[in-house]
Amino acid sequence: MSMIKRNLKMQNKIEKFTLKPLEDPKFITTARAAYEQNGIKKSWEIVKAHDSVAILIYHTERDAFILVQQFRPAVYMNNHDGMTVELCAGIVDKDLSLEQIAKEEIEEECGYAVPVEKIVKITSFYTSVGFAGSRQTLYYAEIDESMKVSEGGGIEGEVIEVIVLPTQEAADLILDENIAKTPGLMFAFMWWYARSTNGNSVTGR
Repeated sequence: MSMIKRNLKMQNKIEKFTLKPLEDPKFITTARAAYEQNGIKKSWEIVKAHDSVAILIYHTERDAFILVQQFRPAVYMNNHDGMTVELCAGIVDKDLSLEQIAKEEIEEECGYAVPVEKIVKITSFYTSVGFAGSRQTLYYAEIDESMKVSEGGGIEGEVIEVIVLPTQEAADLILDENIAKTPGLMFAFMWWYARSTNGNSVTGR
């Protein structure tokens, strides 16, 4: 895990962190759901958020995964420094196919142009089921240096660090509690290892 630990030391100076009431929300809305379950009246606080896509990117020439590292205020608020290691991902907020959105996110965040037909769906699942229940669709894409078109890093003020993680280090990352990461990333790694161990093509549906 030395490569990720080095990158986690990148400058990330956070100041004047405050919490304020949410006004004029752009990406999420809150509500209280009221319903009856087996004749019993109940209520539940809910956050309505966009669905999303995430992509496990494998660099064939480097035998490595391409990941992203960025600051997440919600993680910072809870119990960490706010820096997370994640799959390349993005919300579904455009009138495009999920594969097209995944293609755009790969190029914007990581700097590689991947043809839509080379982006393979793995599965979809629901996240934050206790309060949001958004659906994330997970994809797999293989890249090489001939597909690189920029340094990535995101758009519109995003601060995203591209991480190149050798596949032999990914297993350690799954259980390393010192590095904040998403369940989707851990699931994607386990999917990749399972397919590889069984001798199946990781690009097969």
